Amino acid sequence: QVQLVESGGGLVQAGASLRLSCAASGRTFSRYAMGWFRQAPGKEREFVAAIVWNGGNTYYADSVKGRFTISRDDAKNTVYLQMNSLRPEDTAVYSCALESTISTWPRLSRPYVYDYWGQGTQVTVSS
Repeated sequence: QVQLVESGGGLVQAGASLRLSCAASGRTFSRYAMGWFRQAPGKEREFVAAIVWNGGNTYYADSVKGRFTISRDDAKNTVYLQMNSLRPEDTAVYSCALESTISTWPRLSRPYVYDYWGQGTQVTVSS
């Protein structure tokens, strides 16, 4: 059984930075792609970023490109989302997800290809 636990969310002002972490257990983490998604109140879940199993390729939503960076530390079974220049429209619950069927882009932007999800962490950006 895979468990994903996010941390690092909080309340910040516009322009600030946060780093989210997602710790995984229960599988050989390094074999799988990981993704970050977010969901704001009243909106559908939205793709944010993904990183393939060896960290060689990363993908971003246009809305966060140049501001957010996804990375992974397979020795720690952890994936990170560094968020810089935060905006009020980034406010959402951020969740990490693990994909175990070796999907490629653009499938990695689709929530349904991910097998396991964390509980989410709240990010609130005030103006």
